[in-house]
Amino acid sequence: MRCHRPTRAEIDLRALRHNFLEIRRRAGPERQVLVVVKADAYGHGAEQVAGLLQEAGADLFGVALAEEGEALRRAGIDRPILVLGGVFPGQESGFLEHDLTPVLYDLATARRLDAAARSAGRRCGYHLKVDTGMTRIGFDRRDLPAALEALGKMAGLRMDGVLSHLALADTPEDPFTATQVDRFGEVLEGIRGAGMTPRWIHLSNSAAIFSRDVPGCNLIRPGIALYGGLPSGHFTSLDLRPVMSLRSAIVQIRDIPAGTGVSYGHRFVARRRSRVAAVLIGYADGYSRLLSGRGEALVRGRRVAIAGTVCMDWILLDVTDLSEAAVGDGVTLLGVEGDDRISAEEWADRIGTINYEVFCGIGKRVPRVYRGKDSAAGSRKSGADA
Repeated sequence: MRCHRPTRAEIDLRALRHNFLEIRRRAGPERQVLVVVKADAYGHGAEQVAGLLQEAGADLFGVALAEEGEALRRAGIDRPILVLGGVFPGQESGFLEHDLTPVLYDLATARRLDAAARSAGRRCGYHLKVDTGMTRIGFDRRDLPAALEALGKMAGLRMDGVLSHLALADTPEDPFTATQVDRFGEVLEGIRGAGMTPRWIHLSNSAAIFSRDVPGCNLIRPGIALYGGLPSGHFTSLDLRPVMSLRSAIVQIRDIPAGTGVSYGHRFVARRRSRVAAVLIGYADGYSRLLSGRGEALVRGRRVAIAGTVCMDWILLDVTDLSEAAVGDGVTLLGVEGDDRISAEEWADRIGTINYEVFCGIGKRVPRVYRGKDSAAGSRKSGADA
């Protein structure tokens, strides 16, 4: 079945290319770019996104899971793929088979991978993850000398890179980022002092790319900025273009008398004779239930309010003041219509989250429709194109 309900996520490939080139310009000639396409490219469709970015000149790709890396290989991505989530027991042969580069953050994993690589007569390159203050995963920098000694004895492994992750870069004035940068410099000194010379040195995420220079690094890791999302409210001046729009259409309009309750729990009760429009999208598609009574949509270029509780498959709009609204009218939940725009940042602010979660939350049952295909020559098909 090729026909879909009117709900879809539109992906602007021209905007994606623009954002990548803006990041590339910021990186300068001395740094290369690892594009983060984990979580299905933040909900934008990893196969199409990676295809365009490879054609545009991305140097490396970053994913969270080995399965994501294998899917990119099947889609024709031939650049280095770094698996940020590491290697789980039983995955070692897959990393070798698909030429995936793991991030290593503990010795137990390193030993398993070393044994598998030696058994296959191979050496497996890896990037060493060191914790400098994120306190999530990574080798403790204070234990690094012992870890480096152990890693140096593993003939099946080769340190190709070293990285850490910034905890507060989205707040540029916070001094802790400078502390992490200093600690990372000390880590590099220790690694080089142990006789290791990793090719790739990287620390900067999207926020750091646009707010500071990190000395000694030759690789950057943009994620949210690729998709036109701001790392935080401190970055409103960036020349980034939103890549995803979320759209649907009105499928029914009902006139209801004053006093009528609407949707589950009757959180919305009409104060006057009202018109309520039904739209076939809900929290199962990623339109958060927390937007009940506080979200807005664009219809004919004008804002209308979500009326009552967001359902699994439906939302209702109060179109009382939009008398011209009709069945079949387009509805924009995220994106531009006319002179107005609903951004992921606005949506996130209303429900107390971040734009990352807004993008990643748009469910798989929402078809991705790719616009600007002519700017993505060489990319693989995934979903509808236009």
